[in-house]
Amino acid sequence: MGFVVIEHPYGVWILLPAVVAFAMAIMTRRTVLSLMVGVYAGALLMAGGDPFVAIYQTWETHLWPTLIDPGKLRVFSFTILMGAMVGVVTISGGMRSLISCLMPVASNRRRGQLATWLMGNVIFFDDYASIILLGSTFRSLCDRLRISRAKLAYIVDSTAAPTASIAIVSTWIAVEIDYISDGLLASGMDGSMAFETFVLSIPYRFYVISSLLLVPITVIMRRDLGSMHAAEAECIATKYVAEDEVTDSTSALDHWYSWIFAVVPILVLLIAVVVGLYVTGRQAVAEETSGVVALNQTSFERFRQIIGAASSSVSLQYGAIVGLATAIGLPLLMRAMSFERLSEGAVSGVRIVLPAVAVLWTASTLSRMSTDRSVNGEVETTPFQFQDHRLYAAEYLTGFLTSTPGASDDNSNSQWFALSLAPTVAFLLASFVAFCTGTSYGTMGILLPMLIPIVCGMLSLDGDVSLSDPLLLATIASVLAGAVFGDHCSPISDTTIMSSQSSGCDHLTHVWTQAPYATLAASISVVLGTLPIGFGVSVWYLLPLQLVGMIVFTRLLGRKTSEA
Repeated sequence: MGFVVIEHPYGVWILLPAVVAFAMAIMTRRTVLSLMVGVYAGALLMAGGDPFVAIYQTWETHLWPTLIDPGKLRVFSFTILMGAMVGVVTISGGMRSLISCLMPVASNRRRGQLATWLMGNVIFFDDYASIILLGSTFRSLCDRLRISRAKLAYIVDSTAAPTASIAIVSTWIAVEIDYISDGLLASGMDGSMAFETFVLSIPYRFYVISSLLLVPITVIMRRDLGSMHAAEAECIATKYVAEDEVTDSTSALDHWYSWIFAVVPILVLLIAVVVGLYVTGRQAVAEETSGVVALNQTSFERFRQIIGAASSSVSLQYGAIVGLATAIGLPLLMRAMSFERLSEGAVSGVRIVLPAVAVLWTASTLSRMSTDRSVNGEVETTPFQFQDHRLYAAEYLTGFLTSTPGASDDNSNSQWFALSLAPTVAFLLASFVAFCTGTSYGTMGILLPMLIPIVCGMLSLDGDVSLSDPLLLATIASVLAGAVFGDHCSPISDTTIMSSQSSGCDHLTHVWTQAPYATLAASISVVLGTLPIGFGVSVWYLLPLQLVGMIVFTRLLGRKTSEA
């Protein structure tokens, strides 16, 4: 029994834009220019090699629609507003005062890194919010403690998406549950069991768990992997200069209460985002159910449903507006600083994040070019309907799996072997798709509805399929975890870009220095995770083994980093 594969219009050439952008970025170290050239390469491919048509399509079909997309505009707005808020908090003296308060706790490099990692796990409800808040808040502290910007970007990136992806209440959960539900329905199973399946799959998210644990392991052992060791050694040897801090006679730093100019706006922003998630989620649920409340739902299930249906982009945008207003209003109310001086801080903060917005715009354009949705967001009704402006990258990549003949029903040994490798294949495939497309959500949306029916079909040959079957749960978890791993390594991923920009780290430096950590976590996830789970080893034996494996390989591969 095989799978019918429709011939892809571009074949392996769908990798051209990403390869061109990546190669140019390495040679020129100009991220925006490299991404623009990558977009043009994709447009040239879809224009049949006509350079003039490609120029027109680069701007009108790809760059401009991405810029004016409502969801992207809100992300850009959130980034700019957060930059303005950080600028105000810095110029008011609140940031320096907050860092001074944290210094007794984060008194050395090790404690500073652990404090950053811990805060990254506390801000679990959204990866964007975690990245922007952590990077901007802890940058000055890390500078004081001589923790490199590359290390800060790694810690920020390694806690943002992994934490949000397994949190029971987060902006990710609705997307993940929806895709799991689609896969279960396509398998002829109960789609309403998607949340239960999501929870049961958490222990099988090997890469997510490993990436979260690898941070404190390397920090406590004081060992760094790959080029991160050189970045840390250079930072330790460099004399500390407070480049981001504002020293001025009008600063409010001399007041004992200066720390509230940083803490209160951040708390207000977090509260506003959570309230926004609840309000937008409740409205969405009410519209979907016509205001009818399910009687069999508990309060927690109702709350989870509301948060899952919420609009994260709207909540983040208005949360940032409230946070910025608070950051400006507090010093004015307490007569600590003039409005003109605060405005200068806001403008300087916006200037700092504008390059991040430019990178997000071009990277998002390159990512959208790889999808199967039209410029207007329409869903195709025929195969490759939008091939004149979409590359269908994921369809080509997943074709490697679907074009491979499946085991015949009368060959039980081949069937068993293929089923045993399903979690590993799912992880590797999801990693590759996410790396090439730069999107976790898109990877999940394509692979889960396809792989769940395949695995359920194999399992059904031995009888009824149970939602608690380790192979089914491991396959689902492998897609979700592989999407995060590919996203971590992809230079065109929005979260990777935001992590480097919010931390003040060169983008390619962040990509190169994070790669060894992500690769180690992924390798252990496969060797001590997806492979043995496929052959019947219990997940509760594998998780401790993975922890031991990370400790051993960190000791063997890591290089000792001395304390400053």
